[in-house]
Amino acid sequence: MTLTAQPTTSTGYDLGPASSLSCRACGHRMDLAAEFACPQCFGPLEVAYDFGRVTREDIERGPRSIWRYKSLLPVPTTVERHPNTDPGCTRLLRADRLGAALGIRNLWVKDDTGNPTHSFKDRVVAVALAAARELGFTTLACPSTGNLANATAAAAARAGWDSVVLIPASLERAKILMTAVYDTNLLACEGTYDDVNRLATELAFEQEDWAFVNVNVRPYYAEGSKTLGYEVAEQLGWRVPTQTVVPIASGSQLTKVDKAYGELMRLGLVDDTDYKVFGAQAAGCSPVSTAFREGTDVVRPQKPDTIARSLAIGNPADGPYVLDAVRRCGGVVTDVTDEEVRDGIRLLARTEGVFAETAGGVTVANARKMVESGDLDPDADTVLLITGDGLKTLDAIEHQVGPKATIPATSSAVREALGL
Repeated sequence: MTLTAQPTTSTGYDLGPASSLSCRACGHRMDLAAEFACPQCFGPLEVAYDFGRVTREDIERGPRSIWRYKSLLPVPTTVERHPNTDPGCTRLLRADRLGAALGIRNLWVKDDTGNPTHSFKDRVVAVALAAARELGFTTLACPSTGNLANATAAAAARAGWDSVVLIPASLERAKILMTAVYDTNLLACEGTYDDVNRLATELAFEQEDWAFVNVNVRPYYAEGSKTLGYEVAEQLGWRVPTQTVVPIASGSQLTKVDKAYGELMRLGLVDDTDYKVFGAQAAGCSPVSTAFREGTDVVRPQKPDTIARSLAIGNPADGPYVLDAVRRCGGVVTDVTDEEVRDGIRLLARTEGVFAETAGGVTVANARKMVESGDLDPDADTVLLITGDGLKTLDAIEHQVGPKATIPATSSAVREALGL
């Protein structure tokens, strides 16, 4: 993991500590720009940094948002002065009742449902918008399985930008409405998310003033996920948890949380820790867990067929890098059935009062599976990332929950229904 970069030609951009773009495949360096593929090998690019001195005290004095970590992100030094959704600083819950149900003695839930559009995507979009503004774009755009659509439309509205959002036509109705309400240019496309993503890549080359957050400004966008790792460590009293379970869609979130932990340790903000990251998928879209189980480095694309549509990316861009991170630290990647996903949603709600979307059910159910298989240490500090609100995926549980009974409005009817 590279935390500092060799000096590069100045581009004149104010992107904080970001110094260059670095190819994750061949290591080629290039100036900061709206690029996402290496010109040498076509590998994916990520941001490299020249970090200055960063202290816990400086961070703690910062705003109650992800901008408290701006000295670790590729954003302008004046980022908080521009209208944005100010995501982050969501709660970290000690989850003893869920832990008892799962068999984990020291469990926390990182509840990112409290973000402005109720998912972690507000973090990555906020960083992408800040970088896109500095790079000279005027329209914010994305292909999305839902949560990103909500976050992109809201962020653009807050900033006064136009936006274009592409979604699969089969997306959950709640997520469609939550995007359309911001009066974005919402286009429902026939096909899967992977079809929509290919279209977005084509448009990113054709529309020069459109910043597709997860395409042409993806290196900056992806860095927003690091703030989950930063917050978890800060909220635990400046320490990295021994085990973190992360849901996998593109895989970027897991790799960036891993990157965040490494940065914190190398900068001396936390003590060195032998931590593990674990990946969670749904069986109906499990290309990364399949590759992990088969012991291969090749993540073969799959056609998604799962209720966990926010994770239904059949050809995940960061899949191989998830395998690298998980194998390096000794974690695993597993998957669960749709029925187990529903059980995970209900278990989290019943024990901790957190209503998660299907991705949260995936995380909880896989954590249970990992404990049962012996892959998760039941005595180690463990954090589950809950990345989206259950109000977005009501269809997943609408036939599993409801009134215990329909009764007359009398006290005797209540007693009878409750067996009192």
